[in-house]
Amino acid sequence: MANRDPYAALRYKEFNVFLLVRFAMVFAWSMQFVVIEWEVYSLTKNPLSLGMIGLMEVIPAVSLALFAGHIVDQKEKKGLLLKCILGFSVISLGLFLLTWPKIVQDWSKNTILYSIYFLVFLGGIVRAFLGPTIFSLFALIVPKKVYPNAATWSSSVWQMAAVLGPALAGFSINLIGVHWSMCLIFAFSLMALLILTKIKKKPILNPNIGEPVIKSLKEGVKFVFGTKIILGAITLDMVAVLFGGAIALLPIYAQDILKVGPEGFGILRAAPAVGALIIMFTSAYFPLNKHAGLKLLGSIFGFGLCIIAFGLSTSFWISVIALFFSGVTDGISMIIRQTILQLRTPDHMRGRVASVNSMFVGSSNELGAFESGLTAKLMGTVTAVVFGGCMTLITVIFTGAISPTFRKLDLRKDLEEHENGI
Repeated sequence: MANRDPYAALRYKEFNVFLLVRFAMVFAWSMQFVVIEWEVYSLTKNPLSLGMIGLMEVIPAVSLALFAGHIVDQKEKKGLLLKCILGFSVISLGLFLLTWPKIVQDWSKNTILYSIYFLVFLGGIVRAFLGPTIFSLFALIVPKKVYPNAATWSSSVWQMAAVLGPALAGFSINLIGVHWSMCLIFAFSLMALLILTKIKKKPILNPNIGEPVIKSLKEGVKFVFGTKIILGAITLDMVAVLFGGAIALLPIYAQDILKVGPEGFGILRAAPAVGALIIMFTSAYFPLNKHAGLKLLGSIFGFGLCIIAFGLSTSFWISVIALFFSGVTDGISMIIRQTILQLRTPDHMRGRVASVNSMFVGSSNELGAFESGLTAKLMGTVTAVVFGGCMTLITVIFTGAISPTFRKLDLRKDLEEHENGI
């Protein structure tokens, strides 16, 4: 049976190509975000400026999310993904030019800063379409019976790229500087474009092509808010990410608190992804479907504890360990949430459901960055991180107390139905 074969999804050639594309894009995007964080904080020495990076990306990502979901459900997925990657490539090229001393030597710091924010804003537009497109294409490449296994491998590749991207960013800033680091990012985006050509065009499964936008959006939102398990999983993860956004403040910890420089920054930035990657590979052999609700609640509670430990630490290696285990717990949460979404979303609504998910969870990363930057400015960096971790714990306790259905969630029945082709 597919859910007992840890390599079930990898037996489909196009899925392997899909994983390579996803790796290249996540690697480039995560590396770019870290390089931008470093450059912006180096220019301003202001924690609020780090929060502004997240805000500039989240405004268009949230504003366009529902519309993007409608477009994704109406269009051919491979061609749409090609356009998204091309848009990211243009933005990366722009950042490469913005960090070229010969070009910006006569520019003021504010001009450079606002130009970076503008390109980050454009990246938010691209991201509004990118997430739903990848989510929808995923479902067209592998059969339903291997969705859970494919979700595990897809998330594992995501985390692997999230490990290597930030780690390489820290080392490359130290070795070749911000400018040539951006050149490397641009090269990875071009590689993703080339690899994507190996995937064939896919059919459009939406039976309502040409459906009015407003009606389409209402249907998608109604489905999410009417499906309590999906809504609960999305909301819980959103709040945890929103208040647990300590990652956005890592440049401050690396430069001013722990004083470990760009190499230490790279290690700190990669530690959560290493933890998540390990748990994801492990879950391919030991699925998390039994008692999924309790495991999701427990993992996010553990995440909050790790964030508090990191916030209070003044030791580099204790901080690394705390971030590592925050990645372990976050990886469990991600696998369970992605499995819920894939199993319980109809094919013709995947773009819209993924868009609502991006509004709740994906964009909360950037809102969390803004919240962390703002609270760090108002409370101080350490207090802001501890506050975020405490809010995460409170949210988990509240959710578990008021939702017995969520506590009892078990995905084994869903898996059996898909194994039997239902």
